[in-house]
Amino acid sequence: MKKYLVLYLSIISFVGCGENTKTENPVGTVTEMSTDPLPSWNEGVTRDAIIAYVKDVTTEGSENFIPMSERIATFDNDGTLWSEKPAYFQLFFAMDRIKALAPEHPEWKTTQPYQSVLENDMATLMTYGEHGLIEIVMATHAGNSVEEFEKIVKDWLATAKHPRFNRSYTDLVFQPMLELLDYLRDNGFKTYIVSGGGIEFMRPWVEQVYGIPKDQVIGSSIKTEFDIVDGKPELKRLPALDFIDDKAGKPVGINKFIGRKPVFASGNSDGDLQMLQWTDSNAYASFQLYLHHTDADREWAYDRESSIGRLDKGLDEANEKGWTVINMKEDWKVVYPLELNN
Repeated sequence: MKKYLVLYLSIISFVGCGENTKTENPVGTVTEMSTDPLPSWNEGVTRDAIIAYVKDVTTEGSENFIPMSERIATFDNDGTLWSEKPAYFQLFFAMDRIKALAPEHPEWKTTQPYQSVLENDMATLMTYGEHGLIEIVMATHAGNSVEEFEKIVKDWLATAKHPRFNRSYTDLVFQPMLELLDYLRDNGFKTYIVSGGGIEFMRPWVEQVYGIPKDQVIGSSIKTEFDIVDGKPELKRLPALDFIDDKAGKPVGINKFIGRKPVFASGNSDGDLQMLQWTDSNAYASFQLYLHHTDADREWAYDRESSIGRLDKGLDEANEKGWTVINMKEDWKVVYPLELNN
């Protein structure tokens, strides 16, 4: 990060301040550079390091120049592009699905973990751990076609409200990260989501919200099978896990579905550590970016002891290797887009 701060300062002294600078664009660099590409970021070493890196690797003639074909940027979703408290948003979706399907399953009233969902007993639900959450996902995410599930997700997002903010879940995306996605794409990077969340849960809305096409989403998945129903081909979703895109699964998924090692990776938890390590091993100059949730007033403050989005080993490794760490409270002028209208 220190290297890119020095580079940033030299770039500023060359370009000057208060103007837009037009450049040639034969190799994918931005044709018009704004003096403030990240307006929701406060001035400081984090923002400076990002800008310095992008300028360095997209400037033809730089020793660290990266061809456009290799400018792969991967982003975790939960806790990195939108909030993840008090529980993963997909879990709220699954819980609402349990309640909607409950009339068809009277046994759930006395069967855990479904009983705790129906009674809104989050504390008991969380005691069932990963196994219980997977059971809920299997019960609510399978048994329909891919098209049917997409509609269910869209309908839920159109009406569901976050319990703390009473806003749509897609209102709780991070404005500074939206700007970062745009900034990278403006400079020839191809942006991907690499998330532990369900791929079919994310695909229906990510393009509209993040500008990331659904075919640039890697996530956890359940098995599907091809079938002919009433003379029409369908993909049926089965109650069985296919792939878990978390921790060591993230580099595996990146290699399987992208086929190129990222040069830029961003996450917020230990579940993203292996993705950042994989990116750090790239022969090209790379950038590893962790988001540290430090703002209890505007969002949440949590790290090493959190049951959701724990940042412990990753924070230590970031400090050891000089990776860039966003301090949400200090580095961001605003957290959510809705603050721009206040």
